[in-house]
Amino acid sequence: QAQLVESGGGLVQAGGSLRLSCVASERTLFSNAMAWFRQAPGKERDFVAAIGWTGSSTVYSESVKGRFTISRDNAKNTLYLQMNSLKLEDTAIYYCASAVAGWGTTESDYHYWGQGTQVTVSS
Repeated sequence: QAQLVESGGGLVQAGGSLRLSCVASERTLFSNAMAWFRQAPGKERDFVAAIGWTGSSTVYSESVKGRFTISRDNAKNTLYLQMNSLKLEDTAIYYCASAVAGWGTTESDYHYWGQGTQVTVSS
């Protein structure tokens, strides 16, 4: 079964860093734009960052711009999210997502989703 699997989450102090990874089990899941979303407790799932197929085009939410970096390794079918200068408000479950065609910043732009990885930032 084709799937996206996230890893790299954990507990980190404010100001620290984490790198999330997302591996696609099949090439077909990694042949278009990819994105990271996150969902904090009691809140809706929000867009974090997206990257085009070649990796040359990226877009970030204002809340993470300058702190987070999205990247991809197409040879390894792997998506990354480098998170620096983490804040308490970055605490959430982080999901990677794969587009069928095109790309965007809303959930409806992405068809395949991983199960998520928990990121907890402590003071």
